[in-house]
Amino acid sequence: MVNNTEKIILGVDPGTRFMGYGVILVERNEMKVLQYGVINVSKYSTQEIKLKKIYERIISVIEEFMPDEMAIEAPFFGKNVQSMLKLGRAQGVVMAAALSREIPIVEYSPKTVKQSVTGNGNASKEQVAHMLDQLLKMKLDSKMFDATDALGIAVCHHFHGTSIMATNKGTKKGWGAFVNENPDRIK
Repeated sequence: MVNNTEKIILGVDPGTRFMGYGVILVERNEMKVLQYGVINVSKYSTQEIKLKKIYERIISVIEEFMPDEMAIEAPFFGKNVQSMLKLGRAQGVVMAAALSREIPIVEYSPKTVKQSVTGNGNASKEQVAHMLDQLLKMKLDSKMFDATDALGIAVCHHFHGTSIMATNKGTKKGWGAFVNENPDRIK
């Protein structure tokens, strides 16, 4: 089921060198890109500075577009533990930025995003970008895969339901629901 009311969705593809973001407006089931881009933190020397810059940039996107909801790519498990830890920190900073502005968050696996956008959970980044061109009725920059992935995450979220509280087998409630259901666990 797809929502018929106006909604702004911020999609984020977390990264520790390049972080993609995409903001879409959904109005009467029509999707329109408001902005998309890449946050490049590869030039900063320490992880702490990178995280600070990610937080500041995500906050500025939030303040500019006032999204109703955020969709973020869920962590995936790889073999390099250090890379996973760094990615988890970047995801946490993005989530903290959204939660600081009371924006509900939903996570989607990379496979779910690809399946939602292309119909194929194993689609390539090129296939996702091409399908987004069609769905969003605009030619996206084909060299900005982090940004097009973020738009794909936002589009996936739009396709997945009318409410941030809509569940997918009980697994996609989001952090906002957790906070509301567990006030005693928040300090």
